[in-house]
Amino acid sequence: MGISLTVPKQQDNKQHQTTVSLLRKYWGYSAFLPHQEAIIASVTEGRDTLAIMATGGGKSLCYQLPALYLGGLTVVISPLIALMKDQVDALNARGIPAATYNSTLDYRERTRIEKEMKTGNLRLLFVSPEKCVQSNFLDLLASSPVRLIAIDEAHCISEWGHNFRPEYRELAQFRKLFPHVPVIALTATATPEVRKDICRQLGLVQVQEFVGSFNRKNLTYRVVPKKNPLVQLTEFLRRHKNEAGIIYCMSKKETEDIAYELSKKGFPALAYHAGLSRPVRDSVQDAFLKNQTRIICATVAFGMGIDKPDVRFVIHYDLPKTIESYYQETGRAGRDGQPAECILFYSRGDYARVRSMLEHDQASERSTRIALKKLREMLDYCETTGCRRAFLLSYFGETPTTGNCGQCDNCDHPSVSVDGTKQAQLIAECIQQLPSHFGTELISEVLRGKKTAKIKSYHFDQLPAFATGKQYSKEQIRTWINDMVRQDFLIRTGDKYPVISLGVNGRNLVSGKCQVMFSVPKDNAPAIPESAIPIVQTENEVLFQRLKEIRSTIARKNCIPPYVVFPDRCLREMARTQPTSRAQFATISGVGTIKQEKYGEVFLETIRSYCSQQAE
Repeated sequence: MGISLTVPKQQDNKQHQTTVSLLRKYWGYSAFLPHQEAIIASVTEGRDTLAIMATGGGKSLCYQLPALYLGGLTVVISPLIALMKDQVDALNARGIPAATYNSTLDYRERTRIEKEMKTGNLRLLFVSPEKCVQSNFLDLLASSPVRLIAIDEAHCISEWGHNFRPEYRELAQFRKLFPHVPVIALTATATPEVRKDICRQLGLVQVQEFVGSFNRKNLTYRVVPKKNPLVQLTEFLRRHKNEAGIIYCMSKKETEDIAYELSKKGFPALAYHAGLSRPVRDSVQDAFLKNQTRIICATVAFGMGIDKPDVRFVIHYDLPKTIESYYQETGRAGRDGQPAECILFYSRGDYARVRSMLEHDQASERSTRIALKKLREMLDYCETTGCRRAFLLSYFGETPTTGNCGQCDNCDHPSVSVDGTKQAQLIAECIQQLPSHFGTELISEVLRGKKTAKIKSYHFDQLPAFATGKQYSKEQIRTWINDMVRQDFLIRTGDKYPVISLGVNGRNLVSGKCQVMFSVPKDNAPAIPESAIPIVQTENEVLFQRLKEIRSTIARKNCIPPYVVFPDRCLREMARTQPTSRAQFATISGVGTIKQEKYGEVFLETIRSYCSQQAE
């Protein structure tokens, strides 16, 4: 369930009618998604606004519709040129004048856009954070009718979030140059700590804050033991041959190697990473958006803001660094509301590899501490025996409504609880006997009776707890310690070098006042289920395919992705209801006045022709 931290007054009737009219005309919808109308009311009434909405929740509408309502120019600050182009294509297809302003423009195009800005004919201008603080661009804005500033992917301003970008910090200065222009900051991923930091860094005044639900009900989450990942991957793709998906990898080389191996096995795939030239990256992204390739093997450089609605799976071939980045990347799947799969291949080896990389790559001790804390949280997600959806919701400050979502591997195949009091007492007694706080590794070595140099130098081999757990493996003891931390018997503190101490429940455990239950996964749980969640099919697949062909022709002619013409859900509704008049066609959700005028007749002709053939 979403949260509205502050509740603005409801739109007056005239304002409500105007915004709904704009929604129908340009987007073809008759009602707003949760929080959209209240956010739009906050913005159009001139308030600074923070909107946290999950991918697919309709964030972009929260500044695009106000841009039409307010008139003048809305400046949208966005981190990636590819993301800007994607949004501009979609806006222009709806008849909304929008443009990007970046270094790739030639003189003629730049001059045209500058003229449109000054005359007030341009409604939305997308710029990078670096561009918007340059003096020549600021001079240009000073002579333009700026009515709204929208900061997309606002989590980039906080070093407590993920994808921290120092250039975002300069936006506070940019905001000071337009003190009377309202600001809306938007992101899909922000913990309560990050939300506070966004408002502080941007200097938002009397901010109205809205937090939508982080629960993507159409996504299924699975963590799969990483044993032979390429084999596991190809087995999954064999069952999803005609579906679009993204495979996230840790390194540039890995994206290329996996794309090559998949292509050899009959699954055409392309690699995408920051080491490729911009023209190559653009061509790969373009091929994916236009359905010319189904599979992208990418580093985290790919995907921020990708608006492709029909991505049916996102696979993490390696361990992500943070929960936020994992959640955002899985959010590329199922933006059309149809079922989609999110699979993470996990091994402890990956954790050690990422940890080592973070320890060497961070610029300061503080940034290392933050990075390792977030990696530890990612590890906890992978190793939890509880509901993964509930874990994600709790992480972002949302209370789960159920303990079993039925759409993650742990809920599909729940663990069996066994009495682990004896083993837990051994661990707790060992921790109590140690003279100070130590990490999981040393606790395990003491319990297993390992006479390492460190243990002998500290005389830990003289402790009563020494070798009391020699019959257990290091992995078993580590798993039990993690389980005890989750149940509050133990406390883990520290980021770079985490140590374990007894919690209140742990002291009760030592004194024999409580019982501990450990979760043991069921042995028969499949790594990746044989049957994927079925996609809802149209009642008339033949007509649906014909409509897709028409859409592809229009998209190629206009050099835009097919979903910019109409997404699949519109075509499915057309195939199901089979409208034959303009009035009937206008009732299709997502069509709108502008797109009906542009594309309506050719789709109507196809539907009429099909209906005539069926009647013969």
